[in-house]
Amino acid sequence: MAEEIRIKLKDDSIRLGQLLKLANLVSSGGEAKIRIKAGEVMVNGAVDIRRGAQLRAGDRVEMDGRMVIVGADAE
Repeated sequence: MAEEIRIKLKDDSIRLGQLLKLANLVSSGGEAKIRIKAGEVMVNGAVDIRRGAQLRAGDRVEMDGRMVIVGADAE
């Protein structure tokens, strides 16, 4: 089973590249861009190659055997 990381949003949404950095799955925006474009990131079970994809509460992002669950600040 994938390691789960929960990230709470301060706003309504967050971009995919920003989320990867916030969850410490990548060390920089440049690394995020490369890994996303290479198809290494799944959003809600499907590969997503858009670094600027908007994520909202309830979305799930998988990379390197780790799952990031996006949650609302009020949770």
